[in-house]
Amino acid sequence: MAHDHDHKELLDKVRFELPTDELLCDLADLYKIFGDTTRIKIMYSLFEEEMCVCAIAELLGMTQSAISHQLKILKDANLVANRRDGKTIYYHLSDDHVRSIIAQGFEHLVEEQE
Repeated sequence: MAHDHDHKELLDKVRFELPTDELLCDLADLYKIFGDTTRIKIMYSLFEEEMCVCAIAELLGMTQSAISHQLKILKDANLVANRRDGKTIYYHLSDDHVRSIIAQGFEHLVEEQE
């Protein structure tokens, strides 16, 4: 026998709290950017120190053009920022939110393994 109970109150509450579809799509897109190993490695590299493209490329054993391509994606998503010093451009994580997203994900993984 089917249980028909009224969800109206619950649904009204959730609908009220739910962000717009546009905002939820933006959130999904943000997480897609984290869904790439190279980009995660780059962000992790910038966790403590700012670095230039050539240093990141050397660290990760990749070409500078591959790193630059991923940095552009990260910069367009406001996940990394940069500053120019003479001819060199140094990249860093754009803010503590980015640090938190990575750290939280990591904590979740480590917790799962324990």
